Amino acid sequence: MVRGEKIRQLRSTKIWFEIRIRDDEAGNIDKIFRRIDRMIVCLQCLYYITLGLFMSILVGTRVSRMSLIYFFDYSTLTTSTVTGWCVIASFVLSALAGAFYVFHLVERSRKCLDFSATLFIVHLFICIIYGGWPSSITWWVVSGTGLAVMTLVGERLCIRREQREIPLPRYRSNV
Repeated sequence: MVRGEKIRQLRSTKIWFEIRIRDDEAGNIDKIFRRIDRMIVCLQCLYYITLGLFMSILVGTRVSRMSLIYFFDYSTLTTSTVTGWCVIASFVLSALAGAFYVFHLVERSRKCLDFSATLFIVHLFICIIYGGWPSSITWWVVSGTGLAVMTLVGERLCIRREQREIPLPRYRSNV
């Protein structure tokens, strides 16, 4: 066989197709990382917008002035006051809404934990910068619950979508 025939034969096989896909993916790796970064930023922004909405509804009616302290200071997450319970409810409801954001943005059940954990790790870093290391057990329980809710509900929604039947058109043959 001459070289041209071997290349034509290789191109007609499945191996050539797999090699081409791998080469294309390797060339677009920076695009993939940029897309992941955008998804993380979008998820983080949507989470904080939702948290702000729930905070303004639940906490804003109870306090005279809203502040970032309710978002990022661990001392506001307390079970000893009604306002603390409203802050806790805001975080849990935002995590539930975050599951729907993960469902629409990520679209894969195996990636839900990654994106949810990234969101809460970034939130932890912001809390450390804002108010120091969270030493309240309530903060850790609420954050762990939020992570679990966002991950499990998001995975459940994604799995339901992935397991849907693919509709195939039925054509009748005119034989």
